[in-house]
Amino acid sequence: MSATPAASASAVAPRHDLSSASSTHLTRARLVSVLTALTILLIASALIAVSFGSAHISLVRAFTDSASPDHAIFYGARLPRVLMGIAVGAVLAAVGAALQALVRNPLAEGGILGISGGGALGAIIALVMFARLGGGEATVPLCAFGAALLSTVAVYRLALVDGQLEPFTLLLVGVIFNAFWGAAIMLVNSVVNFYYAHSILFWLMGSLEAPTYREVEIVAGLGLVGFAVLMYHARDLNLLSLGDESAAELGVDVDALRRLIFVATSVMIGAAVSVSGIISFVGLIVPHMLRLAFGADHRLLLPASLIGGAAFMVFADLVARVAIAPAEIPVGAITALCGGPFFIFMLRREAKRPFSL
Repeated sequence: MSATPAASASAVAPRHDLSSASSTHLTRARLVSVLTALTILLIASALIAVSFGSAHISLVRAFTDSASPDHAIFYGARLPRVLMGIAVGAVLAAVGAALQALVRNPLAEGGILGISGGGALGAIIALVMFARLGGGEATVPLCAFGAALLSTVAVYRLALVDGQLEPFTLLLVGVIFNAFWGAAIMLVNSVVNFYYAHSILFWLMGSLEAPTYREVEIVAGLGLVGFAVLMYHARDLNLLSLGDESAAELGVDVDALRRLIFVATSVMIGAAVSVSGIISFVGLIVPHMLRLAFGADHRLLLPASLIGGAAFMVFADLVARVAIAPAEIPVGAITALCGGPFFIFMLRREAKRPFSL
């Protein structure tokens, strides 16, 4: 008996899907070319950022004359700030890409889910309560990590409905936790002296002002450790995007993977928040733009988000420094101005169709 047109179409459809999949298959050449292009963008952004600011400097004098003001400004202010922007932006974007796959929510991001707010509260408590007790500079990131991890676990647990993670419930829980952490921070702010109140305001707005090379080393070191964990499980994140049951059938220990990724992302967010405060939407904007451009394979998306997030943060901080120079805008305000409309667009877009990474 001859095949019906419907049967013939169904027989052809799988071959068509396979050919489409092969055209987007990640190859070594594609991986190298994309990451190289993003690295060039990052280097260009960094060079522009160190060249411009409220004070004009000569890069030639900065490199050749160690006694010149140009040398002092470049090495004492601009270079550590650009390096910190690279570290913080890379961490926040990579965390956003991982969380979106982990919870299967395209709007997941450390700031939106309240994780950054929890980390900021932990850092502020460490600053106020332990600074005089000789806890050392390691106390702040340690407390920020602990609070970020607590916030992550609480948000995830409260978003479970009948054992299943509900994407929009997760968003609502994140909004509630953001409000709670904000109220707790304002409570602390109301009972401390002016010096600590100014520092708390710094954490609330998000800023890269006056970082030290030691702080850059801490954020970069902890960020790279967490990112190594994410990259090691990039294939598992690809499978987890298909759903918990499908991932488990393909050999992924879903619960163990979630615990590990939650710890890794909490370490990364805690390190970033401890020096930069709450900088939101970087983990939302960058991974989505790169996913639209290069696909959803996390073997490419994670390192691309790392580099792309660094370039985005460097550019945002440059705008914050020069927009109303010699005054300065908090970089958190710049990212929020970019991310607010983008978040609304994504919320409207994803409300019309099921989420698929």
